[in-house]
Amino acid sequence: MYTNFFKTILLVALGLFLNSCDKDYNSIGGDLIGGKNFDLSKYTSQVIAYNQKLGPIESNNLAVNALGIYDNGPFGTTTANFATQVTLETIKPTFGVNPVIESVTLTIPYFSTLKSTDATSGDNTYTLDSIYGGGKIKLSVYESGYAMQSLDPTNSFQAQKYYTNQNADFDTNKKGNRLNDDADPSQNDAFFFSAAEYKETTTVDSKETVTRTAPGMRLKLNKDFFTAKIITASAANLSNNDLFKNYFRGLYFKVEKGSGTESQMAMLNFAAGKITINYKENSTDPVKDGEPIKRVDKAVVINLTGTTVSLLSDTNSTGYSNAISSANQTSGDAKLYLKGGEGSLAVIELFSKTDVRGYDANGNPTNVPNGVSDELDDLRYPADGKKLLINEANLVFHIDATTMAGAKEPNRIYLYDLTHSQSILDYKVDGTSGTKAQNGKFIYSGIINKSTGTDGRGLTYKVRLTNQIRNLIKNADSTNVKLGLVVTGDINNSTSSSLRTAKPLFSKAPKATVITPLGTILYGNKEADEAKKLKLEIYYSKSNN
Repeated sequence: MYTNFFKTILLVALGLFLNSCDKDYNSIGGDLIGGKNFDLSKYTSQVIAYNQKLGPIESNNLAVNALGIYDNGPFGTTTANFATQVTLETIKPTFGVNPVIESVTLTIPYFSTLKSTDATSGDNTYTLDSIYGGGKIKLSVYESGYAMQSLDPTNSFQAQKYYTNQNADFDTNKKGNRLNDDADPSQNDAFFFSAAEYKETTTVDSKETVTRTAPGMRLKLNKDFFTAKIITASAANLSNNDLFKNYFRGLYFKVEKGSGTESQMAMLNFAAGKITINYKENSTDPVKDGEPIKRVDKAVVINLTGTTVSLLSDTNSTGYSNAISSANQTSGDAKLYLKGGEGSLAVIELFSKTDVRGYDANGNPTNVPNGVSDELDDLRYPADGKKLLINEANLVFHIDATTMAGAKEPNRIYLYDLTHSQSILDYKVDGTSGTKAQNGKFIYSGIINKSTGTDGRGLTYKVRLTNQIRNLIKNADSTNVKLGLVVTGDINNSTSSSLRTAKPLFSKAPKATVITPLGTILYGNKEADEAKKLKLEIYYSKSNN
């Protein structure tokens, strides 16, 4: 009873606190509209937005990784290789008499959705998520000879960083022939990400059992290699995973163009992958005279866990390259090119840069520049003395539908504090959540707004920065930071990755932009069409008292 009483008191107190915090600032559609003491107005502010190249960026230990080749018309082609350490699921495996490998299978699940199940056969139909392109690729899996480290040798409290442009390090250090050397070309030279479920039939005592597994990569690996590497390995190399990771340095996944004109790429959770070595050995059960020695089934599992790195390379289109190289940091660009991986972002600067006058600590005007935009000063200190109440503030980005025609569009974009490499206030206070990487943060948004027509193409993205603007106007000591805009593969991940070479304006970029190969083209502040031109929209109220 006392527990419920205190819970009630806490809920009432929380409600009063939130209500008091909201007296000055209300959302559009709230009590201010139509009230006796307030009038709702819209203020439009010009911004400056321009393109910036990312370049090689930290890509170790990502939650998901790209594998394949993606031909993205407006931007060019991205090739994604991958390397991972491996670990024994069970250390110190022991092998009996005469162990002989029956099969070695590499499995990595795909992101898939069950669509239907046949009532008669029980067969399932799936659709794959995060697949780009419909062609085939040449896939080769090698033993890695590159020794990846978990910790930075110069700082044992920090993870060792690996970058998107280190493919040559792994390619030149790969060992031997490819391990997926099966005669079936779908296992290597004509590989594709299949949506078919995997069915396996086993018979025990004349009774058949069918096991169904959701779609995933299933590669047959070379048995002789794993006989030598695992079955006949010294016990010391298998005694713990630190020694094992140095002995077997992992796998290197290399992709190349296939025989067709179109390629294919997928986002994969490699950490859910494993190598299963199925083998038979002599039974330890006693054998009667004249009877053959019994053979028993055994297995060793090697997990694809440890340090990983996404290895990316781009062949950029002429239009994309020209847009990035000709970026105008003074007056802004007509189009903004956002691309994942080691692609590009847009820098956004709010409010006019004119600063010829200022205000003292008491809000009195001076004729001395104060390092603050005059436009922002005017919003902080209105001429009529009436305090601005910011109801809502948005940046609305219009998509260049003509250039993006036919290209796959990202579902979300992410606006953040570029100066400090952190999320803005509106992102931080948005507690809405979802079960998938593209869900959540619905108030903050950045969600693509699509046409209701038959093409269903994207029209705009809107990002809410109401609290960011409120804080800037209400608190004169708040800094008007530069903002960054990127495509994101996970709206719920706001952490940053380091650039291999720092830029003058930034040295980090959101980790969630590294994991997506997608891009979008948006109209900037130099667009001639006023309806599509990028602007900051502020809805506010003033007291009439």
